[in-house]
Amino acid sequence: MVKLRLKRCGKKQRAVYRIVAIDVRSRREGRDLRRVGFYDPIKNQTYLNIPVILYFLEKGAQPTGTVQDISKKAGVFMELYPNQ
Repeated sequence: MVKLRLKRCGKKQRAVYRIVAIDVRSRREGRDLRRVGFYDPIKNQTYLNIPVILYFLEKGAQPTGTVQDISKKAGVFMELYPNQ
């Protein structure tokens, strides 16, 4: 099973996260299938590759809670389910 989750990178006390598609059995810092976005909580910046995220969601990938919140703010689920 594939999940969309955060992968930590950056310096100590200056965490920056990549949003990646990764196998459930992998560690947080393990090898990812594809990088699909970027999240900086300090500067409050987000970059999402929406077509790739939609592709993985259509194939059955499950986002974690934090990734789901970030995606909702960006309106990813409005593109996936336009009638809701």
